[in-house]
Formats: sequence, structure tokens, C-alpha cells
Amino acid sequence: REDRKTWKPFIGYDSLRIELAYRSLGPGEPREGEAAAVEPVCVRSGLYEVDVVNAESYPVYWNQTEKIPVMRGQWFIDGTWQPLEEEESNLIEQEHLNRFRGQQLQESFDMEVSKPVDGKEAIHSLKLSRNHVDWHSVDEVYLYSDATTSKIARTVTQKLGFSKASSSGTRLHRGYVEEATLEDKPPQTSHIVFVVHGIGQKMDQGRIIKNTAMMRDTARKIEEKYFSNLATHVEFLPVEWRSKLTLDGDTVDSITPDKVRGLRDMLNSSAMDIMYYTSPLYRDELVKGLQQELNRLYTLFCSRNPEFEEKGGKVSIVSHSLGCVITYDIMTGWNPVRLYEQLLQKEEEELEDRWMSYEEQRLLEELYITKQRLREIEERLHGLKASTISKPPVLKFKVENFFCMGSPLAVFLALRGIRPGNSGSQDHILPRTICNRLLNIFHPTDPVAYRLEPLILKHYSNISPVQIHWYNTANPLPYDHMKPSFLNPTKEPTSVTDSESVSTVPSPTTSPVMVRRHYGESITNIGKASILGAASIGKGLGGMLFSRFGRSSTTTPQTLETGKDGAEGGDDKKATTVGTPPLPHSSSGFLEPTGRIRHRIDFELREGLVESRYWSAVTSHTAYWSSLDIALFLLTFMCKHDQEDTDKSNLDTI
Repeated sequence: REDRKTWKPFIGYDSLRIELAYRSLGPGEPREGEAAAVEPVCVRSGLYEVDVVNAESYPVYWNQTEKIPVMRGQWFIDGTWQPLEEEESNLIEQEHLNRFRGQQLQESFDMEVSKPVDGKEAIHSLKLSRNHVDWHSVDEVYLYSDATTSKIARTVTQKLGFSKASSSGTRLHRGYVEEATLEDKPPQTSHIVFVVHGIGQKMDQGRIIKNTAMMRDTARKIEEKYFSNLATHVEFLPVEWRSKLTLDGDTVDSITPDKVRGLRDMLNSSAMDIMYYTSPLYRDELVKGLQQELNRLYTLFCSRNPEFEEKGGKVSIVSHSLGCVITYDIMTGWNPVRLYEQLLQKEEEELEDRWMSYEEQRLLEELYITKQRLREIEERLHGLKASTISKPPVLKFKVENFFCMGSPLAVFLALRGIRPGNSGSQDHILPRTICNRLLNIFHPTDPVAYRLEPLILKHYSNISPVQIHWYNTANPLPYDHMKPSFLNPTKEPTSVTDSESVSTVPSPTTSPVMVRRHYGESITNIGKASILGAASIGKGLGGMLFSRFGRSSTTTPQTLETGKDGAEGGDDKKATTVGTPPLPHSSSGFLEPTGRIRHRIDFELREGLVESRYWSAVTSHTAYWSSLDIALFLLTFMCKHDQEDTDKSNLDTI
């Protein structure tokens, strides 16, 4: 029973193994030695264990303060099939066996029997503390309340001609409605998904566990409906990296004023994580916290599932919000020191170009030679270390798919100086040798989410992200077959300078995507401004670096505007730089193959037909966890190879 709700049955495979462990205890209270001898039973696809002695369950991969109570159900209430409390159930069971042991039951369970037979007298009765039980036959057992109101009601209804059983009795059944079988067993996990939280976890430490549970439950529904014939079974594991970090201790709390304390505490527990991450002092602590937790979970999972690696099990990561940025930095090994090295190199180049005195020139040459010598010594030292100690990989597994949800990763990359290229490949921002596929999922009104594709090819800021299919869409077009379409197919892209940017006048043939996105623009921009502000407060070297080399001669200040266009999907203002080649634009409104990204990265949820854009801007950043559309989307990509193999074998059979 979770969260003090109704009792839920374990599957047959789990129930029978728990029963075996229970019977191994023997009758009576277990002694101290016996309690240690009974090993916990692994249940619920290996996510939980059951302590049979203390009748409680607890998770294996994450911490949970409250244990989950477990009950051995014997007598069940008709209709709801909820078990009677154990104390009453044991008394009824004992009385039942004493009175009816050895009597023949009916061979088959007839549902008609559940209707009470009027006029039958009770052949046996048992008094409990607040109830009593009547046996009308060996398998007709009724529970009655002994409360005064129930007694009065029984008297009245019996005078009206109704039987005692039909008027106020509750039919009891010995044993559950379904028989437990070992065949009722979960499939072996072939794909694990680590679910990484973003900011705000300090405020509610159990949130990522609840969110992952929601995602797991929705994925199970989708798996049963669409992927039941596939061998792939996906398991979701929460990665809670924030609570173990000490960071500044309570220094920030001590400098927080008392007025509107609730709001300030909320900001300290959420937005402060962005500032911690952009701080050179605490950034490494956050990165190591997540990295160690990912490796711990993977090692623990493999130790409990030894066949996972042998059978080529795959690993994907789903990250939310700031978690996307930290995960990306762990996978790529990005560090602010790189930016510092680039800054020094830039300064050297600038010094070479200006006039200087003979003495200054001589000292600079000496400095240059010394730096060269230092680099050579460092390389030799690293070479010696590498030959003796092999450095372990940052992550103990290869990432198959990296799903970003509501991610500000694009704006972090833009502030680090990443600019669009012309390769049309994911390798421009995340090499496929590190991660096979990068997918950026966002809600159209999520104020924290940004697009990634315009950082690979600039003209993708004018191309709509791929629309995620509704989960109940009949025969949806596969994502790989969907052609990129322009946000505004009626208007040819212009080639003007930023100062001469023109406004697009919506025409009657404007794409409906364009029209629906214009609303709610202002509130989305408020959210973006706050993210940019928080990122810029603590970015340290950032201002110095980007003023020097962030904008190259081929880049204009339109970069942030591009990011804005990408996230909005359809701003009115569209401007490109002088010298930008014309987009590979066809009259059909689709992009020509020559200017395409090979594997699409930006995927957008469809807006609800009745949702308010202003309200969804507030709620959309946390709306991903229970979405059936996202569950189907995730499973589509994770079960892709398995699906293709099945389709191929079906074709071969035909």
C-alpha cells in the first residue's frame, strides 16, 4: 500500500516468491537468527525488495524515508477485492480451518454464488471486536458490522422481508480473485533510462522519484498497447544528485533577508542551482555529484542483473531543465578552463598585431619560448602518466539516446561561443561517438526551453521543429520520414542587415503553426530573460571572454535573436546577415535535402486545444512527466532497432 491508498496486489511471480519466503519462517514469531537468515525478496521488476519478517517493502536504487507496508492477504471483500486487515483475517482463517477443514469445495467458482441465498441460516458464527462473521456454507461467508446504526438498519430491513445477508452483510472470499502463477512474470530489462532532475530538487527531495514513477507508469501503458510484441523492455531509474551536495552549507540562507521569506527560500532552492553551476567554485561539485550517482546506479543495476551487459543492454538518459546542461558537460568533458585557454590564445594574437618597443618584444618572445617549453614538459609528464595509469572513462556506459526536456542547453552553448556551422550533423554540438542520438523535447510555451537545431544550421531558426504525434494517432508518419517545413512558407527569406530588419506581415496563407505561436510571447520572454539573467550573474569569465572572441567577423549580434526565434518557433521578425547564402527553399514549403540536418533534434509537443497559453507558460515546464505523447515518443526511439528487426522478420515470413 503506497501513499496510504488502497492495497495493490503484487504480480503472480512476486506473490509466490514472497509466500515461499514467508513459509520458510515457520509458525510463530521469528527468532533473531531466523530473521537474518531470510533474504529480502526482489519484486516489481527488481526496483524494490520485500522484508518478509517486518512485512515492509523499500526501493533498491533510491532512498525513501517511509517504508511501504506489505500484507499477506487471505480474506477479501467481494467487489473491491481489498484484503481484510491482517489481525481479523488471521482470526477468521483460524476459525474457518477449525470448523471446515477437510470439507469439499465446489469444483469451479460460479459468480452466481456471490448472490446471497435468502432464508439460509448461518451454520457458524464468529464474534470480532467491532464485527461478526456468519458462515452460511463452507464458501458463503458474510461480515457484519456490530455498530448500533448497522443493527437498527438490519432489524428494519429484515422486518421488510429482506434476508440479513442481503441487507447489510459484506460477502467475503477466501483467496484472491486471480490465482498467482509463476508465468505472470516481468520481462528482462534490455534498456535502462536514467532520469535526471533539474533545479528545485532541494525544495522537494522526493520530486524526481514521483516524476520518474509517473513517467514509468505512462510508459508501461504505452508499452502494453503498442510494444507488447517486442523483446525490448525499458526500465526508468531516478537520478537524485542534489541532496548529497553540501555546496556553501547555509551561507546563502544566512544572508537572505527575512521579508517575503517564503518566496526567497523558494528562489534559493531553485534558481540558485543555476548560479551554483555557473560558479567556478561549485560547478565541479555539481558535475561530480551527478557523475558519481549515474555510475553508482549503473554498477548497482549490473550487479543485480548480470545478463544485462552480456546481452548488449542499452542505456539512455532523460534529463530535465538544468540537468540537461550538467549531463551534456559530463558526456563531452566540457570545462570553463577551455574558455580560459582560448582567451589567452586570443590575447597573444592581439599582442602580435600591435606596435611595441624592442624591450617589450624581447620579453614577449622570452615568455613565448618559456610557455612552449612548459607545454612540452606537461605533454611528456602526461605521456608518462598515461603509460602507467589508464584513466577510467567519465561514465561507465555508452549513452544510446540523450533526451532533453524543457532544456536551456542551447543558450548555455550559445554563451560559450558555439556558432552554427554547415555540416548539418549532430557532431557539431555532440559527437555521435559519445552519444548515438540527441533529441530535444519541449512544450511550445515552456519559458525555459530553447531550440538546438539553429546552432547546427542557422537557417533552421526559420524551420519548424518536428511535431510530436499524439499517442492515439492512427498510423502516424515515422519521424525519420517527416520533411522539414518552413515556419512561413509563403515568404522567401530575405538577405538584409540587422539594422534594416523588416517585419513580416502575416498573410491568409500563413502556416497555422505561426499563428498559434504568436500568442503568449511576452510571458515566455519573461522566463527566458530570467534564465539569461541567472546564467549571466555567475558566469565569471563569460563577459570578458565573449566580448573578445565570442563574436567572430562572420557573426552578427543576431545570435541571441536566432536562439529566441528558435524557441518561439515563429517570431514576426526574421533577419539574416549579408552574404548568407539563400536557403534551399522549394515552392512546396519544404526544405531541399541539401540544407537539411541528417537527424532532426528539436521535437515539439502539440498544444492542447483548450489550454490557456499564459497558464501553460507557468505549468508547461513540469508537464512532461505524465505525458502519454512523450512516453510513446521515448519508447519509439528506444525500441526502434527492435521494431525494425521485427518488421523485417515479418516481411521475410510473408
